[in-house]
This record gives sequence, C-alpha cells and structure tokens, in this order.
Amino acid sequence: MDIMTHDLGALFAQLGLDSDPASIDAFIAQNYPLPDDVKVSQADFWSENQKRFLQEQMLIDAQWAMAVDELNARLHQSQPRQ
Repeated sequence: MDIMTHDLGALFAQLGLDSDPASIDAFIAQNYPLPDDVKVSQADFWSENQKRFLQEQMLIDAQWAMAVDELNARLHQSQPRQ
C-alpha cells in the first residue's frame, strides 16, 4: 500500500528541489509566467531527468499527476498566488 503524500511539496522533494511552502512559492515566482504554449514538463528550467519524470507522470496518469497539474496551473495562471 502506497501511503506517500503526492502533494506539491512532495513533488518538489521528488524533483530534488526545496519543498517547503516558501521555497515552492519562490520557485514559482521566479519562473512565472510560463508561456501558454510551453507544457510544464518542457520548461527550460528543468533538468532532463526532471523533464522525463514530469512527462512520465502525466503520460501514465500516475499518482503524481494531480501535483503536476497544480504546478502547471500555478505557472500558467493569469494571477500568481500571494
């Protein structure tokens, strides 16, 4: 049984990034806005391994997919969260 949380913080940790809320907000602010025609998994700020992980998670609709969707929305939305 998989009891791991698959939220945005856990996704950042999985990607090898600082995963506390302030670090997540700073990462999003630094990379916002992502152009509408760029998928979150194709953004140039990811390493090749990070891109591959994000692509695979969305392709197989894995448990991480909801967190990847949330990150995608936060990087593309018209008004950044405060």
